[in-house]
Amino acid sequence: MGNPTGFMDYERKEPGYRPKHERIKDFRAVEYEPAEDYIHDQAARCMDCGTPFCHAYGCPVANIIPEFNDFLYRGLWQQALEILLSTNNFPEFTGRICPATCEAACVAGINTAPVAIRQIELAIIEKGFEKGIFNSAPPIEYFDKRVAVIGAGPAGLAVADTLNKAGFRVTVFDEAEQPGGLLRYGIPNFKMEKWVVDRRIKLMEQEGVVFERGIIVGADISARYLKRHFDAICLACGARKPRDLSAPGRDLAGIHFALDYLIQQNKRVGGEQLTSSDEILAYGKSVVVIGGGDTGSDCLGTALRHGAKNVVQLEILSKPPPERSEKTPWPMWPLVLRETHAHKEGGEIKWAVTAKAFEGEKGVVKKIHCVEVEWQTKEGGSAPVAVEGSDFDIEADLVILAMGFMGPGNNSLIENFDLHLDDRGNVWADQNGMTSINGVFVAGDMATGQSLVVKAINSGREIATGIIEYLSA
Repeated sequence: MGNPTGFMDYERKEPGYRPKHERIKDFRAVEYEPAEDYIHDQAARCMDCGTPFCHAYGCPVANIIPEFNDFLYRGLWQQALEILLSTNNFPEFTGRICPATCEAACVAGINTAPVAIRQIELAIIEKGFEKGIFNSAPPIEYFDKRVAVIGAGPAGLAVADTLNKAGFRVTVFDEAEQPGGLLRYGIPNFKMEKWVVDRRIKLMEQEGVVFERGIIVGADISARYLKRHFDAICLACGARKPRDLSAPGRDLAGIHFALDYLIQQNKRVGGEQLTSSDEILAYGKSVVVIGGGDTGSDCLGTALRHGAKNVVQLEILSKPPPERSEKTPWPMWPLVLRETHAHKEGGEIKWAVTAKAFEGEKGVVKKIHCVEVEWQTKEGGSAPVAVEGSDFDIEADLVILAMGFMGPGNNSLIENFDLHLDDRGNVWADQNGMTSINGVFVAGDMATGQSLVVKAINSGREIATGIIEYLSA
């Protein structure tokens, strides 16, 4: 611990956001990157706890947080970087978009503000690139084994990176024009600009990973071909089946899934040609986003940048308390009201509300019939119950459904490889990540269901270990 009284000497501070009037006009990153002197002070706040819950309980990849905080405080950037990269393949991603479950478990957070761990993580990796202490490092030699990874999202990239570093030749197949999956096409540029993804893909290519772009496995190449030409296969295609809303009028035009909306906008920013003639734009429209999570917030921020007339976000859950609830004490992930930068840019959130029906004119949505709900305890949990007499309507020219995902859905690869599913509809796998077919593995949301990017990275690392054991045997 570099400074035993650091948590008392320095307050937690955030780098902050670009001014609202400026950032609302573009899709560039809204958050400032942390300055070196700021990070030095924030690292000083780490107490180097005897039992670091941030590492052992809070972080899905088990980042060794107290150690890299100490190295950074002492100006030993390379040592801090080595510690960070020993557990996390892509800290430049998690340092920008992770919800920082580690901070919720920080011991300092019991009676003061937690250490700004996410910002410290981002500073370490970016300083590594800036100082030139983080460069491509191809394996000295390769084993005579080849692995195919299907899907270039965070889980697939983590599998490929881990296997390549271990000396296995890896080819990543992805149907998109550019690798990155959710990182490139699902997360808006204002949260993470895509040069960050491009830089990492370029680095992985320099280290020996091969990326095959625009390839649909099952159409362009077959599962049989992959089995013949590769010693192991890993599927990392994500949870892509969106949760729908079964309500009268759902078939009206102007109602879209969140990912369709976000993918289109990311392609526009990236200069890719849109294949759909039905462009989803919010300019001058009354927009309603159904779903109050991070994806809903991303849609809110996108609609505001499109120049929407107004934006309303509907959340079926009750409004969380402003302070940590007693139901979620430290070190649990706290039930507390969170406002993203998008919420501070405009729009309105309506809590404990659900949509009953959609109404339209000439086949296009124009209005949503809503009702307030209250949550009542029932056998097996709690459920929303409509409040009598609380019905109301909202004008809506564009409706975005952002209610999460329900597994891989009708992915043709499941049929092509003849894979078994679990009782939740995800791809079944054993403790090493192998599916019901020998030599075929699965990583990330395709096996676990919808989750965080950091958990997808952790899954990729673990499944890569299972693949190494299989190939070594």
